[in-house]
Amino acid sequence: MLKQEDVDAEEELLRKAIRELSDEHRAEFYRQAGKTVKDPDTYAALNWFFIAGLHHFYLGRWQWGLFDLGALFVAIGCFLAGLIWPAVVLLLIVYSWELWQLFRSQIIVQDWNNRLYRDLLRRY
Repeated sequence: MLKQEDVDAEEELLRKAIRELSDEHRAEFYRQAGKTVKDPDTYAALNWFFIAGLHHFYLGRWQWGLFDLGALFVAIGCFLAGLIWPAVVLLLIVYSWELWQLFRSQIIVQDWNNRLYRDLLRRY
């Protein structure tokens, strides 16, 4: 479970390490980071508007995205087969999990970007 204070503390350590880079390395670091850093608002919008797990794909978490898509298709199949309650239960479970992630979108993406920065810093 991500804790805001832990993620904030890691971000501060990463910022300090970035400041200690030479000007040339810092400029290259930000050039590379700018290509791959993720926006929490985009993640939240994808989560809010699409139950299909597109927000997971946005962060490159293909397994979770495929799980969400699979659950959606299974629920649709259940509806078409007349199995209403299993479909409703499955959709409620997925929706509850995704709603929780929507409320935590800022910290999820902040942690994701911290990992990105940490990996980029290893190059310098």
